[in-house]
Formats: sequence, C-alpha cells, structure tokens
Amino acid sequence: MKFSVNWLREFVDLPKNPEEIAELLTRAGIETKNIKTRGANIDKVVVSQITASSRHPNADRLTVCEVYDGSGTKRQIVCGATNYKVGDKVPLALPGAKLPNGTEIRKSKLRGVESEGMLCSPIELGLGEDASGLLILSPDAKVGAPIADLFPADTILDVEITPNRGDLLSHFGLAREIAALTGAAAPSPRWAEPARGRAGSIDIAATRECPFFSLRKIDNVKVGPSPQWLRAKIESVGVRSINNIVDISNFVMLELGQPTHAFDADKLKGGINVRLARDGEKFLALDGKTYSLKPDNCVIADQERAVGIGGVMGGEETGVTDSTKNVLLEAAYFLPASIRRTARDLNLQSDASYRFERGVDPDTIVRASQRAAELMGEFAGGTPAKEIHVAGELPADPGDVSLSYEKCSRVIGVAIDQKTIDEILTRFGLRKTADTSESATWKIPSYRRDLQRDVDLIEEVLRGYGIDKIPGRTRGRFMPTSAADSSHDVETLFLRDRLTASGLSEVRTSKLISRSAMASDKAVELRNPLSEDHVALRPNLISGLLDVLERNIRAGAESVSIFEIGRAFIPPSGKEERHLGILLWGNVESAPNWRSQARRSLDLFDLKGALKCVVPNLPFRPGQFPDFALALDICSADERIGFGGQLVASKSSAPGPVLVAELNADLLLDRGASAKKFRELGRYPAITRDIAMIVPEKLTHAEILREIEEPAEPLLESAQLFDLFTTKEGADPTGSGKSLAYRLTYRAKNRTLTNEEVTEAHARIRERLKRELGVTLRE
Repeated sequence: MKFSVNWLREFVDLPKNPEEIAELLTRAGIETKNIKTRGANIDKVVVSQITASSRHPNADRLTVCEVYDGSGTKRQIVCGATNYKVGDKVPLALPGAKLPNGTEIRKSKLRGVESEGMLCSPIELGLGEDASGLLILSPDAKVGAPIADLFPADTILDVEITPNRGDLLSHFGLAREIAALTGAAAPSPRWAEPARGRAGSIDIAATRECPFFSLRKIDNVKVGPSPQWLRAKIESVGVRSINNIVDISNFVMLELGQPTHAFDADKLKGGINVRLARDGEKFLALDGKTYSLKPDNCVIADQERAVGIGGVMGGEETGVTDSTKNVLLEAAYFLPASIRRTARDLNLQSDASYRFERGVDPDTIVRASQRAAELMGEFAGGTPAKEIHVAGELPADPGDVSLSYEKCSRVIGVAIDQKTIDEILTRFGLRKTADTSESATWKIPSYRRDLQRDVDLIEEVLRGYGIDKIPGRTRGRFMPTSAADSSHDVETLFLRDRLTASGLSEVRTSKLISRSAMASDKAVELRNPLSEDHVALRPNLISGLLDVLERNIRAGAESVSIFEIGRAFIPPSGKEERHLGILLWGNVESAPNWRSQARRSLDLFDLKGALKCVVPNLPFRPGQFPDFALALDICSADERIGFGGQLVASKSSAPGPVLVAELNADLLLDRGASAKKFRELGRYPAITRDIAMIVPEKLTHAEILREIEEPAEPLLESAQLFDLFTTKEGADPTGSGKSLAYRLTYRAKNRTLTNEEVTEAHARIRERLKRELGVTLRE
C-alpha cells in the first residue's frame, strides 16, 4: 500500500529523512518496497482556465483553445486532448518551461496554427500515469497560481503489509505504529461517535457474514468536483478522483482504514436487507460488469434487487451520479473469510475487499461514518441525519493474554526489565489489567486481533525494543556429512554434471499427475486430490517430460534435450525409487556443415550417446514395449535397470521422432559411481590390426566386443568397429549373416612391441571368436 509522508505527519512526528522511516518500519517487520518523490515544483507551469475552444482548421484530432493564465492576456494553445470543456481549469506550461520528462516548451506552429505553450496531462507533470487527457484541476484553483501550490512536494512510501496486520492499512494506523516504535505521542481519534438510533429499515438475514451494519442519511448533497486538497491527497497514493461524494468515501478509507459506501438514496426501493445471494442472481457492479452470484455471497439488497456485494463493490444502478440529491452512507463489519471467498469466486478485487479480508477495527466503523458524514456536510453541502441507524452486534473484543516476564527475556535472548516490557506493550495500545512480580495480563485493543498468545506479545516487545540491539550469537556447529548429502553429491557428479556437459538441460516436474495421464499408466491415486490435474503419484518421469516438450514446442523451440532426476512411485504399493529420465526431440543444435546444408534429426544413437556419457560401457538389448516404435532394454551386469527408445507417434503431438529413456538411478549409480581412474598417456607406439568376419544376423556388436575384451588381453588397448556390410534378403554374396570389421589397437606400457608379440595376441583373439561365437573370418 502507498502512504503519503505529508499525510502521516498530520498524525505523528516523523523522522525528517524518509529513508529513516523506511528503515524503522523494515526493522519492525514492515517492509518498505519503494520510496518515490512526488509534486509539481516546475517553473513556468501555472493554473489556467479554458475560455474558448474550436476545431483545428487543418487537423481533425486537434483543437485550438483560448486560455487565460492570469497575466492579463489570453493565450492560444493547440491541444490534442478531448476530456475538457470550456470553463475547466488546467495546468499550462508556458514557453521556457522544462517538464519532468525532459520536454522543453516553446512557441511553435502545429499544422499552421501558432501555439503559445502546452496544456498538460498528469503523466507529463509527473503526477500520475494517466496520459489519456488533460489534468482537470479543482474549480477552486486560483488562475495564474504556480502548479506547485496545488501539488506540494511529497514522499510516497510503498509499504508491504502482511495479511495479519489489517490495522496498518490506513494512514492513521501506520502513524499509530510509527508512534509506538519511536516513542512519540500516539495519535488519538478526532471524531466522536454520533448518536445511535434503532435499526429502522435495516434487516440482517446473513448475521454470520455481516454481524454489524449501519446506515446514515445525508440530505441535499451537491455532487461535483472535490476540493483541491482532497484530490491531491487521494491521488498522491494512486486513487483516481471521481466526485466529491465518492472521493470522501475513499479518503476516509485511506485515512482510517474503514471502507464505506454511498448509495443514491432516491434509487433504493424500501428498506435494506443484508442477505445471502440467490443462486445465479445477476448483479451489475460499479465496474460495468454483470456478475452471476453464488448462494454463499453476501449482498446488500433493497426490496427489489441486490444493490451491492457486501464488502466488495456497490451496484451501478444505485451509485452516486451528478444528479444525486440524497445519500445513504453504509459502514459495516463483514466476516473476513466470507469476503475473501466472494472476491475469489467472482474474481473481483477492490480496495474495500482488500481491507475487509484482513479484518477492520470494529471500534472505527461508526467513527468512520461520522467522519465521512461531516466531510459531506462541509464539502458537498449535505445535511447529515442526527442519528446513525445500526443493526446487529459488533464482534467481541479480543481475549486477554498473559505474559511471563522471565519467558519474554528467555525467548528474546536478552534480559529486559519489567518496566521496559510494560512501556513497550503500552505504546502498542495494550492495557495491563492484572500483574504480579512474575507476569502480567494484558487487554488487547480491538484493532490488534492478531495478538492471541504470549509469543505474539513477545514479538511486539522485540519489535519495540529493537532487533538491532540483540547481540548476535554463533549457534551453528559442524555437522558430519549425512547419507543424503553423499547421495546428492554422487547424483550431481555422475548424472547432472555429465548430462549438462553433453548439452541437456535439467527440468523439474510435479510428482502428481492428472487423471488423463492415469488413463495410460497405472498409478497410486490420492484420497483427497486438490484438482483433476493432480490426482495420483507419478509411476514414471516420462509423462512429465512430455508435458515439458509440449510447452516448449508451443513456445517455438526447434530442439529439446532435457533430463530429470526425481522420485517415481511404483504401483501398487507406492514404493519410491529415484529415476533418471531423458527426452530428446528435434534437430541437432550444431550448425549445418558448409558442404551440406541438411539438418540432422536427433535419433536413437544420440539417446544412446547421452546414456553412455553417464556410464560409458552401458549395454543395450532389444526390448518390447507397446508405446515404443523402437525399444531398448538398458542393462548393467546382466540386470535390466531401465528402458528407452523412440515413442510411437500417438504418444505425442510433436512432429518428428521423440526419444525417451528412463532408468533406476539408484541401480545406475551403484554400477557407475566408482572412483575415477587416471592412467599415463602412452609413451610407446601402438600397433593396429584388423579383424573382418561374417557373423549370424542375430549376433550383436555388444556380444562380439565382450568376447574380444574378455578375458582381458594384456596388450590390447582398444577395439573399434569401423565397417558394417549387410544386403537385402537373398542377395548376400558371402552367405547368410552380416559382415563386420574391427580395428584392434595394441600397446605396451614399458616398451615398444615387436611384430611377433602382436601377432601372437591377435591370433588368440581370432581363435576365441571362431570357437565361442562361430564367426567366419574373412582373410
């Protein structure tokens, strides 16, 4: 909420520097988000009055105004605004003026017509964000007066009020808080309660939602512009001026924190009934929209229809207009939970609902009505009724709270004497009703319903004493590394770091899945789901990764390479397992080769490459899964630890192949998280030999590679497949099967190998391949 420092000074003595005020509030738990200066201390900008207006001869959207600035001569101004009428008073920037936005004003011709200055909008003077038209000044403004006389310099504090401190949502309330924090004299209400009359024509049917309701009649009002001081005050904190009646209602809300509403009394039919809405009842609100109400929405109604949504917004049909003569002023107490529910259901937030949701001070309701009635009498010429009609009962005062002085010092961590504690709580408006040498009982003021326990009072003592006076103590101590820490470190080192280095991005998705996702996957259902989008625990990570893919495609992504490490819940028991999920889609992100402009799509080999960057020698086997066009079983030490492949087109709306894999991360880390081993670079030359063979069609590369490398040949450094030849069925010139060729590299660590040593080792491998796998070697 925005607060005017000038307005606050009317209630309490403030520190001279606004930064000191912000620091004081922030240390007391009331954060100040922003500090802005406001005012119109601009040379050569004065109040002027429009005396004549005509269309521009050469431009349809411009007008030519004749204005008087008090200098004795009239000026001709070309203007583009349309929200004025002859007789209005507006700001005039004379030639030589320099506006806050940097614009320098000089005499000029606009479309052939001379203009001797500029009529200004609020945004051009730095007085608001409205750029749609001229700033229309109060009729009381003196022609020729500097604009700074109407808009004196001010500082605006933008303060973040927590939901439990509804008492701070007014200038009076914040001034009272500042007085308590600084020890200054506390402001006291200046407005006595008026005489109360019987309920009369008020009937409260919804006593839970509205326990107290009041009305006061103000006759013979004259609706018109507000006086300049009133407009300046409400506009300084961002509230737009409408007319004197509405502005007074808003002013009282900003000053005292109690929302009020003014009805056009002549448009009401019969008495007022505070009731619950009928299901589907239609209501035309002041914002021009029609709302369909629910049975738990509280409404203010006359004998024919609803005329207001209680605590939220009034109705268009009974609102104050220029023709209004008699006003019926409402001030009430509404249940915060009811207002919060109504505002949420209707998606209708207002300044009034914002305060009622957080709770208003019951003791201020009638005083706020009195304050508004007095102002309407003074500035709208109205005659307030002698009595205010009330119905219902105000909420009971908060209960007393006992506080132990010893506990207060123990919780704060500093010994604070009893006298200081009493003084602090008294400054915050509490009153001691009983005490002993060890404790005291305190009466809680009506505006502090958040104080319910002794720890709440201890917090007030700490805020008043000053948290900066509490000496810091190092309470931290060394904690040994836990199993969870070690697990996270291993997870980061062997999974996250390697996958991100390979160009994948980590994502996080919800552990809860929607009912539509449950249709294709068995899952453990929640007993009390919050929504249809979160009804079960995810059995895998694939569905969440597919959702991320869909969002990225809608955002225009051409390639998606992502992974997630998270918990999956295996049905039917809901056993938790840590899984790694990977998804690839789109084109390879690297730029096309200059010799070939074709872009290659990500394929199954890219998926295998991403997995092998985690565990280098991870074996794959053909798998069978109904949702995969190409399926792989991912194994480790002959145990299946996951699956992967290319999804069938029906599983995703993405154009092109979608490749996914999911592995049990716990098993994967058990296999692959061994300590890194480093070896010296080879100092002696290597010798390579090739083996070409014809093998059965079903024999896999992994099986051949395992037979070459196991048992380990001491001199063999590496084996690499470099050729594969297959033909169409029945056209294989070498017989049945396929032809593969491997290049074997031999090297010794401590000497240069001889040709005879390499030949002997190579022969052993050739014989083992023929004997164990039945391959046919090609000489």
